[in-house]
Amino acid sequence: MSSNDRNEINIGIDTSQSALDVFVRPGDHFQSFDNTEEGIKAAIQFIRPFKPTRVLIEATGRLEMGFFCAADKVGLPVCVCNPVQVRQFAKATGRIAKTDKLDANHIAHFAEALKPELTTLKPMELRYISDLLTVRSQCLEMSTMQKNRLRRMPKSVHKPIRNLLKSIQKEVTLIDQQLNKRIAEIPQWKARVEQLTSAKGVGKVLAYTLNSELPELGQLNRKEIAALVGVAPMNRDSGNYEGKRYIRGGRHKVQTVLFVSMMSAIQCHPKLKPAYERMVAAGKPKKVAIVAGMRKQLIILNTMVKNGTMWDENLV
Repeated sequence: MSSNDRNEINIGIDTSQSALDVFVRPGDHFQSFDNTEEGIKAAIQFIRPFKPTRVLIEATGRLEMGFFCAADKVGLPVCVCNPVQVRQFAKATGRIAKTDKLDANHIAHFAEALKPELTTLKPMELRYISDLLTVRSQCLEMSTMQKNRLRRMPKSVHKPIRNLLKSIQKEVTLIDQQLNKRIAEIPQWKARVEQLTSAKGVGKVLAYTLNSELPELGQLNRKEIAALVGVAPMNRDSGNYEGKRYIRGGRHKVQTVLFVSMMSAIQCHPKLKPAYERMVAAGKPKKVAIVAGMRKQLIILNTMVKNGTMWDENLV
């Protein structure tokens, strides 16, 4: 190790919905903070005296955004890294045990060993992408409303409704162009989108939505991710009574895009289509079969992200 390396201070931050776990290398300085506005301020006050060479935080799609924005304002050298690369590095160095402190240490060690480049893209750009996705979703909701009106209203008022639909579609096209441009400029998001879209039946809209609305993808097991999104069947049993299984709650935006993706998959997907047809042939309602396909697709994508792999038909 050179003298320059010994003088470097690398800080790793393990991020979750509720906490920021901060580890400083060299040394054994560790402290945990709430992932709130006040907690982020406290974390920055803890970090600044160390005068770090780089502060590494994993890209989660959203959970790191509060810290990233605050750190950028005070001039901390932040690097938003790919969590898959950190996990692979930890495995390569023989680190299997997992605690909040160890996870933060792995991130700091990754920064120390590989010296990733600082993230130069401003946090506002990342927020802009999230906002674009929200507006896009709202445009599609408006489009659905107008299409429903077109079926119900008399032909005498079809022209203004069609004009509205054309205007909405134009805006969606412009938003898609902006999304493609912005995401291509962010290595972490670009790599994740390429990974997700390598899967059969997954388009950019689904990949963008998962990046924005489901930062937990790849962090949970198959049952947890299905329950979080709201595509896991819930029991309605009591005593000798066995009720029908049903789904509830979850991430509705993710559910909606997964549903649209499945409507295409049941027409041509090499594995999901036959599975859907078998369920329908066995007497299952079509909606139940579609939800089962949504769950299967989500589990496949979750496994891909967790393992850092591209699409593999054997995962289906």
